[in-house]
Amino acid sequence: MAEENFTAVTEFILLGLTNRAELKLLLFVLFLAIYTITLVGNLGMVFIIRITPKLHTPMYFFLSCLSLVDACYSSAIAPKMLINLMVVKGTISFTACIIQHLCFGMFVTTEGLLLSVMAYDRYVAIVNPLLYTVAMSKTKCVGLVLGSWVGGTINSLVHTISLSRLSFCRLNVVSHFFCDIPSLLKLSCSDTSMNEMLLLTFSGVIAMATFLVVIISYMFIVFAILRINSASGRQKAFSTCASHLTAVTIFYGTLSFSYIQPSSQYSVEQEKVVAVFYTLVIPMLNPLIYSMRNKEVKDAVKRAIEMKHFSCKF
Repeated sequence: MAEENFTAVTEFILLGLTNRAELKLLLFVLFLAIYTITLVGNLGMVFIIRITPKLHTPMYFFLSCLSLVDACYSSAIAPKMLINLMVVKGTISFTACIIQHLCFGMFVTTEGLLLSVMAYDRYVAIVNPLLYTVAMSKTKCVGLVLGSWVGGTINSLVHTISLSRLSFCRLNVVSHFFCDIPSLLKLSCSDTSMNEMLLLTFSGVIAMATFLVVIISYMFIVFAILRINSASGRQKAFSTCASHLTAVTIFYGTLSFSYIQPSSQYSVEQEKVVAVFYTLVIPMLNPLIYSMRNKEVKDAVKRAIEMKHFSCKF
């Protein structure tokens, strides 16, 4: 019995969203559509911003970086999830699980950092518009984006390395559709107190810091907008922030609902539904939010479609 209990786990079984075969095909079609829209929307946003000189500004540079992260963010989860929906028993190797966790952690952290960078960009643009060009130089913008990626990579590496050092003995059924760290820690036969401390320290500090940057930035933005005399000026200033504020609210709202709740109210099925939202739905919504609420992006998309339509005639 002792030998059986300490047999090393080489693969995990992902229970997924449902065991009902009649629902799997429906979910496959639904999530395939979501993933397709996510890739087309986000990569399309990057392409539109790249080919439109009018959009070569810090705000749209950060937006293109966010769109790229969203495409990668979704791709860390969706392909394996879609494959497992079409098989009887969804499995993932130990190595693939670790890699998925590494990628997901890196992209989700980078997304949070980029959202705080975008809030700071809007703060400078509205509170100190005369210094905007100097304060948000090309070098500084690139540095802020690289810093976001470095921060996301370091945070994910810390958790992934600590996770890879744990022992998994016999129990290998993950009650989720991807390798989420809380679900994996429950299966380990090692002491996971260090992992939990690292998760609270690194991820907690980063989440709190980025959220505070967003809150403080928007406090100054609101005060600055209220000091604008004309109603049209206030509306224009607010419209430049509305899309970003919507994206921030959805992102932090779903993550908070998922991870900051009493254990007595924790439900595995509820967690899966919320996880679908922040792993698949949010990356799809972001380009839609920014394109629908931004006249410059909509005009650029229309011009790109018209150019393609014109070229197709010839």
